[in-house]
Amino acid sequence: MLPSTITINANPTPAQSVIHEDKSRFRVVDAGRRFGKTRLGIMECLEVAAGGGRAWWVAPTYKIAQVGWRPLRQMASRIPGVDTRLSDMSITTPTKGEVSIRSADNPDALRGEGLDFVVLDECAFMKPEAWGQSLRPALSDREGRALFISTPRGRNWFWDLFIRGQSEDNWKSFKFATSDNPYILQEEIEIAKMELPELIFRQEYMAEFVDSEGAVFRRIQEAAILDPIEAPANGNQYAAGVDVASAVDYTVVTILDVASRDMVYMDRFNRVDYPVLIDRLNALWQRWDLSGMTIEANSIGQPVIDHMRKAGLEVTPFTTTNITKQSIIQRLQSAFEHGSIRILNNPILVGELLSFESKRTAGGAFTYSAPDGMHDDTVMSLAIAYHSISGVDWLVS
Repeated sequence: MLPSTITINANPTPAQSVIHEDKSRFRVVDAGRRFGKTRLGIMECLEVAAGGGRAWWVAPTYKIAQVGWRPLRQMASRIPGVDTRLSDMSITTPTKGEVSIRSADNPDALRGEGLDFVVLDECAFMKPEAWGQSLRPALSDREGRALFISTPRGRNWFWDLFIRGQSEDNWKSFKFATSDNPYILQEEIEIAKMELPELIFRQEYMAEFVDSEGAVFRRIQEAAILDPIEAPANGNQYAAGVDVASAVDYTVVTILDVASRDMVYMDRFNRVDYPVLIDRLNALWQRWDLSGMTIEANSIGQPVIDHMRKAGLEVTPFTTTNITKQSIIQRLQSAFEHGSIRILNNPILVGELLSFESKRTAGGAFTYSAPDGMHDDTVMSLAIAYHSISGVDWLVS
């Protein structure tokens, strides 16, 4: 992993090699305890320093930072001519590269230096400001890279990063269990499974983003088993639900098989002109020979409905209120619970379903939405589509 002038035999595991060989600028590694996250991050920091670059290892606190400092010193001691400074937990290589250990307990203290590479260790337990306000800007002048490594902690900002790694350019996310480390005995993992509460084992050993208290949908992974199909099957009927985008959201079209209730297709897009939006919906109608399309009427949805009705298409409006939203979400919730719906194995859809939240108001009612800063367009499109084939008429205006 290091230049030929400074060589250390890292002996990575197969899973570590997969992560290391990926060239994405921002890599997010969700991994179980003892997977080997620390060793991977240390070796990559040393690789950068061996090339003359500047790397930081950032942990939530100085106590946790010691977990990275100890193996860093050990590995660096194998390099002839390396300078180790105990007082500020940093090393300098003969190539003038640097690796420094930092704490994120005060994000403002991370400002200042330009970086070629940064490892955010156990970043699920770190303040998100450490990345957004301090470390991300430090990478800009050198076009530096970042490695986020952590076990999960519910669906906080590390979860958001993991979702970004499944869909955004320059980002890549990885998920590995403790068992992906070949040096951990399987018997030890089985003992932990018997001794620990299920949710703790799933989070700490299986690296699962365990449902938070306010999570709405369950059994999502069991339902997310389908691949999209590109054309309708002969004799089948299809219906669509459409969530029309506002300025910052996505328009999503979900198409379901009316008889089986299987999800067969999803189209997700944003920032298209109004005529393009209409043409796209018309094209989907013709392609799937839809028996119906239900479109959210709120905001800019009503003009879309009016235009398509003028074209002779049987479009049904759906007006979203607290009452109607609660009804279609709870109907979809029940479908997942009882296994009466199957959906596409699409990471954006699955991610939005997993993070979708409910909150109880002071009056006892429930409100539903995505967490702050995230989207729920695929959830609403699916809920509208499922409602449209479920034979409930009183919610439609």
